[in-house]
Amino acid sequence: MNMQVPATDRIGRIRGEWARECPALDTSPMEIIGRILRAEHLADALIRAALRREGLDRGGFDVLATLRRAGPPYQLTPTRLYEELVLTSGAVTHRVDALERAGLVERVGGQPDRRSTLAGLTGKGTAVIGRAMGTHMNCEQAMIASLPATERQALAALLTKLLLAIEAEHRKGEHA
Repeated sequence: MNMQVPATDRIGRIRGEWARECPALDTSPMEIIGRILRAEHLADALIRAALRREGLDRGGFDVLATLRRAGPPYQLTPTRLYEELVLTSGAVTHRVDALERAGLVERVGGQPDRRSTLAGLTGKGTAVIGRAMGTHMNCEQAMIASLPATERQALAALLTKLLLAIEAEHRKGEHA
C-alpha cells in the first residue's frame, strides 16, 4: 500500500523540535501514540459540538447509548452502567439524575436502595438517542472521509491490534 503522508503535521513539527533539542531522544513513538492522542483531542471536540446540537453532553450521550445498545427494555442497573462506562457509582448517579430531570431516563423498580433500581430509557430518551447516534456516526464518517476504504480497513486492523496489546498490559498492571 503506497500511502501519501503530508510532509509535516503538528506531531512531525514537535518531533523535529525534539530532534534539534535532544538529538539522542527517540521520539518515534510519537508517530503513533502522539497522533492517536492528537486525533482523539480533535475528534472529541467535533463530537462534543455535534452532540450539543442534539442537546446532549458526552456523559449523557454515553449513558443513553449504553442503555439503548443493551436492547429492550433498555434498562440496566447502576452497577452495570458504571461497569460499562468505567465510571464511579457516584458519577453514574449524577449522570442518571441529570438525564432523569431532562425526562430521558427513568428509575424503574422503586427500591429504597438505588443500586438495585434499574435505569431505563423513556420514550423521549429513546428518540433523543436515536437522533444523537445518527448525528454521532455522521460526524465520525466525515472525519474519516479522506481515507479510502482499504486504508480505513488497514488502520482499523492495526488499531485493534495495538488496543488489544495495550488492554492486556493494562490488565496485568491492575493485577500486580
